[in-house]
Amino acid sequence: MAGILAWFWNERFWLPHNVTWADLKNTDEATFPQAEDLYLACPLAFCIFMIRLVFERFIARPCAMGLKIQTNGPQKAQPNAILEKVFTAITKHPDEKRLEGLSKQLDWDVRTIQRWFRQRRNQEKPSTLARFCESMWRFTFYLYIFTYGVRFLKKTPWLWNTKECWYNYPYQPLTVDIHYYYILELSFYLSLLFSQFTDIRRKDFLIMFLHHVATISLIVFSYVNNMARVGTLVMCLHDAADVLIEAAKMANYAKCQILCNLLFAMFAILFISSRLGVYPIWILNTTLFESWEIIGPYPSWWVFNLLLIMLQLLHSFWSYLIVKTACRAISKGKVSKDDRSDIESSSDEDDSPPPNQKHHTSATNGTNKSHGTNGYLIGAPYPDEH
Repeated sequence: MAGILAWFWNERFWLPHNVTWADLKNTDEATFPQAEDLYLACPLAFCIFMIRLVFERFIARPCAMGLKIQTNGPQKAQPNAILEKVFTAITKHPDEKRLEGLSKQLDWDVRTIQRWFRQRRNQEKPSTLARFCESMWRFTFYLYIFTYGVRFLKKTPWLWNTKECWYNYPYQPLTVDIHYYYILELSFYLSLLFSQFTDIRRKDFLIMFLHHVATISLIVFSYVNNMARVGTLVMCLHDAADVLIEAAKMANYAKCQILCNLLFAMFAILFISSRLGVYPIWILNTTLFESWEIIGPYPSWWVFNLLLIMLQLLHSFWSYLIVKTACRAISKGKVSKDDRSDIESSSDEDDSPPPNQKHHTSATNGTNKSHGTNGYLIGAPYPDEH
């Protein structure tokens, strides 16, 4: 175990040439980031998660009720023992062959069975009220941490001159503000990483998981090898657009469509300009070129920049989705939903009764069947902008 730790914390990987961990030990004159400082983030992440539960229950929920946001979720599928058994024990997404077999067994139209499975999958999604509470929590945190970041950074020299991130590196003292900023951000993203498995599951689950992992890795990397100055710039830049998207989602859930459209437009402009413009020109420029000129590359420098480039690829992917949503919104006159919606929707064609709907009048396995498509058509999904 000692050998593994020694290999992992190899100075030639983490630190520039001729710099050792002993050089970055805390002294009476200066304090530097220590890897063990980050252990505090684990219990704090749990505390943040508990604070979130209290916030959603006693603050967000009353606000949602005041805005008359309904607690009901997607329309429930009509009970059917055979389909329920297939859904729970075999597959939630039956293929064409299985659908045809169920159609013959139940004497139902294939499209009706497809709608039943779609309704049954959506049935497990949280209600609009739960979505609003989740968005309000994230909006509150992002607004707080972004405000804190701006107030802190406007007093720092590296906000105005990014070369200050590398002068006298890595012997840059750790301030209380940087330490608080880092630990709070790391704790929040740790809580998001684990709560992602209990939150509203969306189509981009894997992409969001990779985003959280990349973000946590960047925070840890930049703290351990004392790239904290540029790290604060990255965190503040990313929090700005997150405030607006959560606000747009809350307006959407509250059915304030004009406000939702306005906030989404502001979010789209800020996201694309900051993630595809400011981020590469301001952040990647200083981490790739200015740092190369001032301190030169070393192994963890390459890993750090690789993670930043990975983040840029995610920015490009999400910008594509945002533009796609904006184009659809312009054609329809409003923001309806985006490509990461967690509720499956049927097309207009699917929502109309199929022309060859089979009727059924007998009971199967003790479960009564309704006639025609009554009870099996999925209702319109509630949109989501996340």
